[in-house]
Amino acid sequence: MQNTTINIGHISLNMNVFLAPMTGVSDMAFRRLVKRMGAGLVISEMIASQAMIRQTRQSMRMIQAHGEEPMVVQLAGCEPEVMAEAARLNEDLGAKIIDINMGCPVKKIVNGHAGSALMRDETLAAKIIEATVKAVKIPVTLKMRTGWDDKSRNAPNLAKIAENLGIQMITVHGRTRCQLYNGKSDWQFIRQVKEAVKIPVIGNGDVVTVDDAKNLLTQSGADGVMIGRGSYGRPWFINQAYQYITNGTYTKDPSLSEQLAIVFEHFEAILELYGTEGGVKIARKHLGWYSKGLKNSAEFRVHINQNECPIKIRELVKDFYTQQHEFA
Repeated sequence: MQNTTINIGHISLNMNVFLAPMTGVSDMAFRRLVKRMGAGLVISEMIASQAMIRQTRQSMRMIQAHGEEPMVVQLAGCEPEVMAEAARLNEDLGAKIIDINMGCPVKKIVNGHAGSALMRDETLAAKIIEATVKAVKIPVTLKMRTGWDDKSRNAPNLAKIAENLGIQMITVHGRTRCQLYNGKSDWQFIRQVKEAVKIPVIGNGDVVTVDDAKNLLTQSGADGVMIGRGSYGRPWFINQAYQYITNGTYTKDPSLSEQLAIVFEHFEAILELYGTEGGVKIARKHLGWYSKGLKNSAEFRVHINQNECPIKIRELVKDFYTQQHEFA
């Protein structure tokens, strides 16, 4: 049986499959659901450190937590003193772990010299890590990619720097920044990061089946798995991966009736978090992901996208899942 305990500083987790931070996806509504269904750790959406200090409405909503302990907040930025202040603020607000983003490949973030752009400047990256670690008493972790491009896959070296400066866990997405989300995640390269440090290393990228999760661990030697896009419309998938890693058990998807209850729970949580108008817009993409692979899902998505009334959407969802029983 594989050891699935992960120690992040003084925090001990008994499950080694985590939900990745995903902008526009891993909000409180989704994190709470995934955590309830069995995940070792869930992480907030990436928050710009400047916005956090200004305490904008959006950034404050991103760090709301309920039922997802320990609360992990991911911060992005390029100014050491600003990152440090944002970390202190989140610690005061109840965060138990701060995660530094050095992996986001999005042009807007990279052009602001944050996210994966920091992998091109190890000196600045080190200053940000050092300032953030010194600013708080809680553990600080780091998420990054293998490097900027194929010619500069410097994740192992940056990992050593981070460990020496007090980082307690490192997550590596197995692509370079220039790959964005194209090509394949290089799980074998993550092994070089694992061998470079003594702190836990988590592998990330292209885990969409339970076999992927197991293969990532085998190829990388990582201590755990972080799942992002593979969880779309499947908040239960992270626990399925954990069960397979732990004891080789293939856990069935929830029944259609159980899935309907999960969808309704998620829909109501989204409306509560964002209000009716904003909530319906955000819920549409989740409803689309939940319906993927089911009969008449394309037609269902068309109807959902044409409706703005929550009552009508609930009816459409119920009818859609009822029809699935008829097709079975």
